[in-house]
Amino acid sequence: MGNKPRKGKLFIVSTPIGNKEDITLRALGVLKICDFVICEELKEGARLLKNINLEKELVPLNEQNEIEQTFTVLERLEKGDRACLVSDCGTPLLADPGHHLLKAALKTDIEIEVVPGVSSILTALVRSGFDASSFFFAGMLSRKEEERVHELTQLSHFPKTVILLETPYRLKPLLEAAARVMPERRAYIGMNLTMLYETHHYGTFAELYEKFKDENIKAEFVICFEGHKQNTFSKAADKLYRQSDYSSRPRNKNYGNFKSDRNFKSDRDFKSYKKYKSDRDYKSENNFKSDKKRSYKSDNYKKPKNDPSF
Repeated sequence: MGNKPRKGKLFIVSTPIGNKEDITLRALGVLKICDFVICEELKEGARLLKNINLEKELVPLNEQNEIEQTFTVLERLEKGDRACLVSDCGTPLLADPGHHLLKAALKTDIEIEVVPGVSSILTALVRSGFDASSFFFAGMLSRKEEERVHELTQLSHFPKTVILLETPYRLKPLLEAAARVMPERRAYIGMNLTMLYETHHYGTFAELYEKFKDENIKAEFVICFEGHKQNTFSKAADKLYRQSDYSSRPRNKNYGNFKSDRNFKSDRDFKSYKKYKSDRDYKSENNFKSDKKRSYKSDNYKKPKNDPSF
């Protein structure tokens, strides 16, 4: 009985978002050993390989051909080929095609390895100066004006910093809608991040719309805006928030009041309060019966021989 052919491997590789020096040594290593590279656009894939002096077969996988290409790539992986999945820039699968391929690889037990690296989302979040302890990545909003306004209305209630991605030519419609929904909300726009000519823009949505409404924007950008200050949540926003894979879940139903794990009286139901207290309180009945039985006059205190509390 012959040996079963070894299955291939799928590498999910992060690439630079602008500055070509941001590629990692590990990413270079797997790109060298792979049999082919899966990219969103052939032009961007070729540019990546040229920057690192590599020649590899490029397989396009985008919104138009994702389903059919998934089967083609999967067939090669099952025969033993190794493939690198990259996006046009940054970390793949965040607002990029490739989810069908990843799910198919998981179902067919293809080995998967993620090679992390630079991310425009985290770069913008850190640079914004807004609360980065937890955040909500909303991706790209709808292209339709009415739906975009509706989505922004939902997002305006979120208590956490919100991050948006969008194509350059849709910056002005996005800012216009945001200025209508939450004109006084503080926001940040990071353009051409990691490049020598990167720019950073702060202000309310109303101010940022006035700043860019007459500009012809061609730069790649990320938008961050502050979370809602009041402890309220609309039902629609709550539903969207629960469906997200990138949000940090609140600890209880009172979304605006994040209580500490240490507040056991309100957040946890201890059947025996005395038992919990005895573990914490050195004066409990299970510890010293009387402080008078011990002498603390010297730091060189020695344990009494028959002391049951030790």
